[in-house]
Amino acid sequence: MMVRVPALDLAELDPEQAAAVRAPRGPVCVLAGAGTGKTRTITHRIAHLVSAGHVKADQVLAVTFTARAAGELRNRLRALGLGGDATQVQARTFHAAALRQLKYFWPQIVGDVPWRLIDGKFPLVAQAANRAGLSSATDSIRDLLSEIEWAKATLIAPEDYPAAVAKYRREPPYDPARVAEVYAGYESSKTSQDGLLLDFDDLLLHTAAALEDYPAVADEFRGRYRSFVVDEYQDVTPLQQRVLDAWLGDRDDLTVVGDANQTIYSFTGATPNYLLDFSRRYPEATVVRLERDYRSTPQVVSLANRVIGVARGRIAGTRLQLIGQRADGPEPAFAEYEDAPGEAAAIARSIKRLIADGTPAAEIAVLYRINAQSEAYEQALTEHGIAYQVRGGEGFFQRAEVKQAVIALRQVAARDDLPGESRGGRALVTLVRAALAPHGLTNAEPAGAQARERWASLTALVQLTEELVDHEPDLELHGLLRELAHRAESRHPPTVQGVTLASLHAAKGLEWDAVFLVGVTDGTLPIAHVLAGDGSVADEAALEEERRLLYVGVTRAREHLQLSWALTRGDGSRRTRRRSRFLNGLVPDDSPASRIAAPTTESGSNGIRPTCRVCAKPLIGTYATMLGRCRRCPAELDTELLAALQEWREEKAQALRVREFVVFTDTTLTAIAEQLPADDDALAAIPGIGAKKIDQYGADVLALVKSRLRATSSRQGR
Repeated sequence: MMVRVPALDLAELDPEQAAAVRAPRGPVCVLAGAGTGKTRTITHRIAHLVSAGHVKADQVLAVTFTARAAGELRNRLRALGLGGDATQVQARTFHAAALRQLKYFWPQIVGDVPWRLIDGKFPLVAQAANRAGLSSATDSIRDLLSEIEWAKATLIAPEDYPAAVAKYRREPPYDPARVAEVYAGYESSKTSQDGLLLDFDDLLLHTAAALEDYPAVADEFRGRYRSFVVDEYQDVTPLQQRVLDAWLGDRDDLTVVGDANQTIYSFTGATPNYLLDFSRRYPEATVVRLERDYRSTPQVVSLANRVIGVARGRIAGTRLQLIGQRADGPEPAFAEYEDAPGEAAAIARSIKRLIADGTPAAEIAVLYRINAQSEAYEQALTEHGIAYQVRGGEGFFQRAEVKQAVIALRQVAARDDLPGESRGGRALVTLVRAALAPHGLTNAEPAGAQARERWASLTALVQLTEELVDHEPDLELHGLLRELAHRAESRHPPTVQGVTLASLHAAKGLEWDAVFLVGVTDGTLPIAHVLAGDGSVADEAALEEERRLLYVGVTRAREHLQLSWALTRGDGSRRTRRRSRFLNGLVPDDSPASRIAAPTTESGSNGIRPTCRVCAKPLIGTYATMLGRCRRCPAELDTELLAALQEWREEKAQALRVREFVVFTDTTLTAIAEQLPADDDALAAIPGIGAKKIDQYGADVLALVKSRLRATSSRQGR
């Protein structure tokens, strides 16, 4: 069936996009920078090939790397009159395409041998690790699983793994020979009398083998699909390239799209080499560079160009010089803070101002290098009543390692054989460290990505303890547990309308009106394990990938962009941190961040914390910040007003069919009953009460406060 495609209007394309669309059938390489309209370009190219009669719609296979990206391709193709059923263009991920093909061809290549896709590899790897005498701890198994996945993606067999570790400069969680033993054990465990078990990498391996080894299968497949499009080609692994080669055979009807300077997944086996070598493999290929950036303002684009402009190595040689096409916007901001909690608090205030000025919360993102950094921002946004969602990961207190750590601390607190002096103050920090040591807290950062993630979360928990003890020297373990529980409970389930918290890896392919890149220090970005102990570069290639991570982060912003860092952790420690080497030459001389941050009386500057309204000390912790006073400072609580507020909240929650804490938390009601706000400004000064809640509930709350004050005044006048 021949699909009729509506006449294409190429006038809406810029000259470079149109050149890519009109390129003759054959090898085409589109080097597309961030925000340059690559999806529009490749979908229009497919439509052009079909409408010009070069290929039928159902003979085109477009592949990308995520289900979300494949869905976007299908939607765009459908809008152009393509996609949607078996007679249309197929847009799938590599694995989805391989699964479909393997199901069809399996009887021809294997016969009646049954197979099924593994739901989860974890149990099989755990069994193989146990047989090899290695730890069966969750993080250990995850690290072993990551190594196996990398090896298969890189086409490395178990017996070749030890040699490959040195060649690729891997950091395996165990001796390479032991990892290879687990890898071999895992592979052998997938064969049984009941048939074969296949993982996602096996789908690709078997698909490639079927086309390579069975001419009839190859002929049938290649008769069906004549033209191929690959998006994000810089992220192709050797295994995926093998599948692509098997699909193509000796043909060259291939369009690839990518940007080598956005390669940030090398740890999974992805390599930009196939993109870099495309013209060498296909000397007659058409190469088009898309450099007009329609996403970001010229100011953001300029910074992005400067970030990647100093990159070194072969990949950097293909850098694109982006040209901003939008109207001018604000210059990117740089901010230096005294400590990490102050950085988080200041950014939460900035986000609150953006929302008040009309930027939707869903169009704001806080991006960081590692997931453990999210805790401070979850806390700060919670204290300011700002909804958020953690993308590509769980909230800090929902992470398995943090839950396990809190359980361990509760078990210690339940013991009755601890001497009193070991329960509080600085001894509490020592106690916490000792309790978390069996759960993965070591003095030095461990090898293995999952082990490092666990270590970072546990370290963040210790740092939080140090921060609380620094403010409250007599804090005991039970008090610490109460504070942790309150922080966990106060973070309500995120909504899709909230501010996004995400790692830089999870942010790839996304964009927001406003982006805050936080924690931009040496040792974090670039990450510590690419640096030597003296701060010199231990791995030049890994350092350049860290620079590309920053570049990807900068190019996520459409209009507002801020990069920030803190000089200390916030536990009273010395200033041992310094801003990232990647920012050298980027911070303007007239920026306050170009010098050491100086104290200022201006509210919200340089991370100045809110202070206690009784003793004027800086406030630490959710409870203290919400009430506006230290835990131990005296306060006059109007118990009758509190009771009236609780009764009103119950009625309001029932009417709205929501849980009571969604209206106001207990701590917020206590703060109102203590501070007796007289107007909207006074209400807004209480953390947790934003403009939306004032609009919804402000009149009711102020009426209750006013009524209570009148009643009190009347009694006093008698």
